[in-house]
Amino acid sequence: MVHSRGLLTLAVTLLTAGPAALADETTTINPSANFGTWEGWGTSLAWWAKAFGTQTALADVFFTRNTVTVNGHALPGLGLNVIRYNAGASSTNKDPDGATMVVSPSIKASRQIDTFWLDWTSTDPNSTSWSWTVDANQRNMMSLAIARGANLVELFSNSPVWWMCYNLNPSGSTDGSSDNLESWNWDQHAVYLANVAQYAATHWGVKFTSVEAFNEPSATYWVGPTGTQEGCHFDVSTMSNVIPFLRSELNSRGLTSTIVSASDEETYDLAVSTFGSLTSTALADIARVNVHGYQYGGGRRDTLYSNVSGKGKKLWNSEYGEGDATGASLVSNLMLDFVWLHPTAWVYWQVLDVAGWGLITADNDAKTIGAPSQKYFVLAQFTRHIRPGMRIIDGGSSYTVSAYDATAKKLVIVAVNTAAAQIINFDLSRFTTPGVNGALVQRWATQIGTSGTQYTAFNDTFISGTKFWSNFGQNVIMTFEVSGVVI
Repeated sequence: MVHSRGLLTLAVTLLTAGPAALADETTTINPSANFGTWEGWGTSLAWWAKAFGTQTALADVFFTRNTVTVNGHALPGLGLNVIRYNAGASSTNKDPDGATMVVSPSIKASRQIDTFWLDWTSTDPNSTSWSWTVDANQRNMMSLAIARGANLVELFSNSPVWWMCYNLNPSGSTDGSSDNLESWNWDQHAVYLANVAQYAATHWGVKFTSVEAFNEPSATYWVGPTGTQEGCHFDVSTMSNVIPFLRSELNSRGLTSTIVSASDEETYDLAVSTFGSLTSTALADIARVNVHGYQYGGGRRDTLYSNVSGKGKKLWNSEYGEGDATGASLVSNLMLDFVWLHPTAWVYWQVLDVAGWGLITADNDAKTIGAPSQKYFVLAQFTRHIRPGMRIIDGGSSYTVSAYDATAKKLVIVAVNTAAAQIINFDLSRFTTPGVNGALVQRWATQIGTSGTQYTAFNDTFISGTKFWSNFGQNVIMTFEVSGVVI
């Protein structure tokens, strides 16, 4: 965990005249590169939506780009359009043999998500073996998000339903390194997810874009007796068996356009290993590879991208989080992802969470909400400007991300400076039309740290020939929008 740094000061003065040669750094945007069409930004709904799923102001601040007041703070909405809905694994009923779920003593109530499938008596979702009234808050936030424009919805599982597990504990196996899904329930796990997807489409008006049966499956820390959340280890061979079952169960319910994603490994290197070890049958049934960003500055993002794109699959960073409230870790890892991983969507784990981890501080058990961190405003620099449908291009440096909107003829550049204050020059000479000489370049700035400027807009930067430039203070992130640009 990276702890907050000391107070950082912002010194941002945009140069609107003078020779470009004064720039300490120059980055040349390369429009010939094409790293895919951006699909969106998102968040997982469990666990925060279980606690706060009825609060429309939270739906507004996360899923629109309006200015929204949350707990007395006027915030720029993040405009997230990707949501991940967690199909729960927990319930308090007895199974037909009289057994009940084994509960880890360390798990919080807020991290237990109710399952819709109560027992194995019937696979019919309309039978008494199923309850569709549970998990109301998470379902409500999903509906609120969709009503506000969230258009990519993934159904995912942290653990199979408790009664499918060898030890009846959805927090993991006894040792953490062995499979906890009973082999005779491989297909039942797929039936559960497919039934939820079908019921959602029929009764909730929710069409899941994708379904993911695993969550960090190669990890060995899903240990039931000490577990703090739902989780389950799967050997790669088990994943290879479950994936075709899932594809088949979705197809049999008419959900042929709902894709299967896998395998949400914790790190890039584990994702490389798993992807390379799945059977050809399982690989054929996967349309997208999900990976989590918990390797942070390490791991072979480039190898994963090469392997996945070489097989014609999409790639998402489907979960990222850390405890650095300053935004420094967030922007560092986002830059690495854009430069090396090339995902087409990026998902923050818990937008509401304890200090540092949450974009807005919150306690899911006490159901209290605090203040936004600087990290919130750092992420806004990306999410409010790099929008779905844009083409991700080469920003020309390790500190720059760039996206192009062909319809609006708009170029978006997000750049960060962690060095001493310096001028950064942006060279647009590779574009057929690099904007209009003298035209305004809108910019927004946020201080990375414990305080300072929070997503502040400025109208003081202008195109000069094929370039524009800006004076960045230390630890400052800026976003620029250039109009009238043609590739």
